[in-house]
Amino acid sequence: MFSAPRSDLWTVGLVPLSIEQLTAQLLVEVRDRILWMPDPGPWRYCADPFALQDGHRLQVFVEAYDYRTKHGVIEHHEIDLQQQRWSRIGTALAQPFHLSYPFVFRHQGRNWMIPESAKAGEIALYSAGPTLLDWQRECTLLPGVPGVDATVIQHDGRWWMFYAIYGKESRDRRELHMAWADDLHGPWQTCSNNPIHTGLGNSRPAGTPWVAEDGTIRLPVQDCRGGYGVATSWLSLTDLSPQGAQVQVLPDRLTGAMASTEYVEGLHTVAACGEWTLIDVKRIERGRYRQWLDIKRRLRRVLGQTPR
Repeated sequence: MFSAPRSDLWTVGLVPLSIEQLTAQLLVEVRDRILWMPDPGPWRYCADPFALQDGHRLQVFVEAYDYRTKHGVIEHHEIDLQQQRWSRIGTALAQPFHLSYPFVFRHQGRNWMIPESAKAGEIALYSAGPTLLDWQRECTLLPGVPGVDATVIQHDGRWWMFYAIYGKESRDRRELHMAWADDLHGPWQTCSNNPIHTGLGNSRPAGTPWVAEDGTIRLPVQDCRGGYGVATSWLSLTDLSPQGAQVQVLPDRLTGAMASTEYVEGLHTVAACGEWTLIDVKRIERGRYRQWLDIKRRLRRVLGQTPR
């Protein structure tokens, strides 16, 4: 007898702490003040939140995933911090291939995004057009690399990128790679000592890096021991160079159960937005109806009615 399919369902919340303040203890203390995104509907979820600040509003970008198509797009949502209210704006970016992890940031007065597009076999840069629902592909940063959760920071006159790579035996969960460039558009070079860190507990990027008071770079990373996205921990990186970096694992660890009583099975994104931090948390659902959804999806695929 086949077991019922497993469905990971994520939701997004806004935590009233800056990323520099966020610890496991403080996350538990503020859990009743987290602003949770409204339910997106049956068999859909939102995850991988990142934001651009806009006065008293946050422009939030997420992976929007639908089990009926098994395809992810990037959605634009907004949070009014004064009224503490979420609003869905619309689809910001959709491609024939799956998209997730919309790492957005501002640079030289423009808005940029590096979404995960591993299914296209590259890490690519997008820029916003007249509105935040109009994103155009600018260039490839690392061609031929099925990069996962690419995350960048400008530090000491250079750009640094942290990323994982899809591959056999859960390679994307156990290897941290780094690249560098003198300009955002490149050319980007991979570090000669990649991967700069290994291990299921602290290798895959999981949110916004920042420079700590001691001058080290702090990078959120996924803890995948026991499953995908079980928790988030932190790395401290020093001595960044074209060869690599010195990496130290920090002891703090964030879980879904610290933030929610329902979504207790995982937490795999921690994204900075000023005095607030975006997170996502996961619950696991098992049900036979997923099998029917999978059958219908395969039929639509045969008829050419759904993305592959």
